[in-house]
Amino acid sequence: MTQAEALSILKTGVNVFLTGEPGSGKTHTVNQYIAYLREHNIEPSITASTGIAATHVGGMTIHSWSGAGIKKFLSSYDLEALLEREPLVKRLNSAKVLIIDEISMLDASVLTVVEKILRTVRGKPEPFGGLQIIFVGDFFQLPPISGRGEEPARFSFESDAWRRANPVVCYLSEQHRQEDEGYLATLSAIRKGDIGDHIYAHLETRRVDSVPDEQVTRLYTHNADVDKMNESELGRIKGDVRTFVMESQGNAKLVEGLRKNCISPETLSLKLSAVVMCTKNNFEGGFVNGTLGTVIDFDRTTGKPVIRTQGGKILTIEAMDWVIEDSGKILARITQVPLRLAWAITVHKSQGMSLDAAHMDLSRAFEYGQGYVALSRVRTMAGLYLAGLNARALEVHPQVLEVDQQFRDTSLAAQKEFDSMDRAELLGLQEKFILAMGGKLEKKKIKTEKKEVEMTQGKKKLLETREKYPNAGRPWAKEDSDEMVELFEGGKSESELGDHFGRKPSAIHARLVQLGIIEDPEWTAREEARKKAKEKK
Repeated sequence: MTQAEALSILKTGVNVFLTGEPGSGKTHTVNQYIAYLREHNIEPSITASTGIAATHVGGMTIHSWSGAGIKKFLSSYDLEALLEREPLVKRLNSAKVLIIDEISMLDASVLTVVEKILRTVRGKPEPFGGLQIIFVGDFFQLPPISGRGEEPARFSFESDAWRRANPVVCYLSEQHRQEDEGYLATLSAIRKGDIGDHIYAHLETRRVDSVPDEQVTRLYTHNADVDKMNESELGRIKGDVRTFVMESQGNAKLVEGLRKNCISPETLSLKLSAVVMCTKNNFEGGFVNGTLGTVIDFDRTTGKPVIRTQGGKILTIEAMDWVIEDSGKILARITQVPLRLAWAITVHKSQGMSLDAAHMDLSRAFEYGQGYVALSRVRTMAGLYLAGLNARALEVHPQVLEVDQQFRDTSLAAQKEFDSMDRAELLGLQEKFILAMGGKLEKKKIKTEKKEVEMTQGKKKLLETREKYPNAGRPWAKEDSDEMVELFEGGKSESELGDHFGRKPSAIHARLVQLGIIEDPEWTAREEARKKAKEKK
């Protein structure tokens, strides 16, 4: 099923299980649906199964949102107590669409509790109290875990709540992460349980004794290994440490949850040459969650880190927000530079990332799916550096393997059913759902000031320029300036330097003038006139 087909089904208001292989576009599709709902004045409730996943989607954990907390069973007394919590009752009664991300890690008993709470508080006998429920995730990813002394955790699809919801399965078939067909075939084979000698042989071709490039992130299965590696590597670099302290505002308990689960640390310590990883998506800024780079400078005005990515882009990384929203209102916010040291990271925290390269030792893998999650973070086979591999690393949960084919078959049937619908009938269902949720058929009109239009046009022009010159408009790092002067004095032309640094020849010329390497009175006069005009504004 394509993303467009899944989005069309979501818009009809049916309950949905949105799934697919890593990189198939689950998050992108959900974000499109969230934008669609907000355009029609419907505010979705966005939650996730874990704290880390919740920070990625800007929502709360399903445990916190629903009032279930850590409970896996609710007595009548517990339900009565929940009904006394006025803010909770108000939140659940005003909800219209409930999204639960990373559903693979949610225990069946918790989902059952959530469903029971919603029916009770909302006073409606329909599944989940009449909400549209959207499960998002991939059961081949990390499974739910149980605490000591607890009964073994069960997958959420085994619960009565799942059966009550009876979601339409939308199994996405597109691929937007893996760019290597051979590697994609290997991952698909692991996913199908087809782990023959040919798979081991294929992966063994990427076995290494050491990492050839320090920008390659190490993936470990244990936190202690990660902390030790990052602290050791930063300590080896000579030079001053720059620190960036996280800021926060809002509900103290929610803020603490954001801090705990944010992949960027509360105090980020960096040095020049530190290997770092971006921890949020910022498409306009030129990076995504998982982009790797090296710190090459600190901005002279803001002090923010300047990095060179593996693709050669020079980016100044500004602080960004992580928020918890509910019904369109921000309840808590933390602000930090979206970076972390990236000599190493845990497999668990890498979930949802797309890495250009990774070094991993899977000889200590201990959970079903752990090896598959790690391997599927990497875009290509060439970016994989394998130090070790045990038999458990390539195993996927046998129960998931069995149910996956059912999900695929069900998705195909749903696809055929909706494709056979008359377009007018489909649009009628979508409009009926909008009205039933109290939304408006007309999209919200967003007022755009002339200045904002000009900025948008300017940004569009810049992005077009960067297709040919990837570093156009980006700040110069000192080492790049020094290298440019050396190459220029060695006989390289401005055009050749432009190709080398990914910048327009005119930008090279301007930089050489600024550095006093060449003289250009006309350029200097134009620049002074431009500055004076800007000051008058």
